[in-house]
Amino acid sequence: MSIAVTQSDRFHLDSDTRSELPEPAKGGRAKHYLLASDFDQTLSFNDSGEVLSEMLGLPDFERKVKGLASSHLVQQGGELTYLLLHDPDYRQVRREHLVEAGRRIRLKKNLAPLMDLLDRGIDGHRFTFYVVSASPEEVVRSALEGIVPADRIFGTRLNFDPDSGEISSVAQLTAGYGKVTALDELQSQLGVSWDRIVYVGDGSSDVHVMLHVNRCDGYTIAVSENQHLAPIARRTVLSDNAFSVLIPILEDVMGWTDRTKIRELFEASGLDVQGWEKSQVDRLTILPTDADTRDASSAAAAS
Repeated sequence: MSIAVTQSDRFHLDSDTRSELPEPAKGGRAKHYLLASDFDQTLSFNDSGEVLSEMLGLPDFERKVKGLASSHLVQQGGELTYLLLHDPDYRQVRREHLVEAGRRIRLKKNLAPLMDLLDRGIDGHRFTFYVVSASPEEVVRSALEGIVPADRIFGTRLNFDPDSGEISSVAQLTAGYGKVTALDELQSQLGVSWDRIVYVGDGSSDVHVMLHVNRCDGYTIAVSENQHLAPIARRTVLSDNAFSVLIPILEDVMGWTDRTKIRELFEASGLDVQGWEKSQVDRLTILPTDADTRDASSAAAAS
C-alpha cells in the first residue's frame, strides 16, 4: 500500500440512535486484520498520570514528566511508571488508586459502537482490536471495562508488595520499544501478516512502533498533530469521536473511494459526518542564508 502524502483529516460527528450495523460480506473468507491502539489521548481525552495525580492532589506532574523526558532517563511514555517507582510523592499509590483513576478518565465518543462494528466486520474484513499502552494495565482496564475485554489490553504491568500494597517493581513496561515487543507477540499469536496490521497512536511513545509497522508494510494512523508522528504516520485524523479512525482504514486499507458509501456506513451506526476537512499540511522553518545575513549586516552598518 502506498500513500503519497501525509494528510490531515478533521471530523465532526453527531451521534444519534444506533441502527442496524452492516454485516460482513457473505461468501468468501474475510480478510483478518490486527488493529492495535494506544490509550492515553488516543482512545481517551486524558493522560492517565495527570488524572491519577489530580485525584491524589499531587502537584507538578507535568513538570516532572518534562524533566524526565528531557533527561532521556526513561523510555518515552514510561515517565509515570518511573514516578510510581522512584518519586516519594507517588509511593502512596496502590492498586485501588490506579483502578479509580481509570474510572475517572473521559473516553472519546462512540468507542463502544466502534468496538461492536469491528467485532462484526465490515464488507469482508474482520478486525481484532487490542490496546497497547504505556499506562498501568489497571488504569486502562478500568477505563475500558465493558468496552474492550481485559485480555485484549496490554499495559505496563506492576508488581505490588503483598503486605504493604506498595508498587515494588515493574514486570513489563510497554513504553517506547516495549510496544514493538508487545505488537510482535500479538502478530505471532494471531498469525496475521504484517501488511494486515494497523496501529493508531498519538504521541512520542508511539514513534518506535509506528516506524516498525511502516517498515513491515503495515499501516499507521496518528490522532494528533505531534511533530514527531506527523512525518511517520500514513494518515493523521483529528476528531473527538473514536469512529474517525475508520476513515483512513476504509479508504486506504479497504480501498473504499466513494464518500457516499462511507457516510452510509457511519449512518448505519447512528452517526452523521457533519464536517470532513481533508488537507495536506506543510510546516516550514525558513532562515536567512549566510549571504543574506552578511547583506543585512552591511545594510545596517551603512545606515
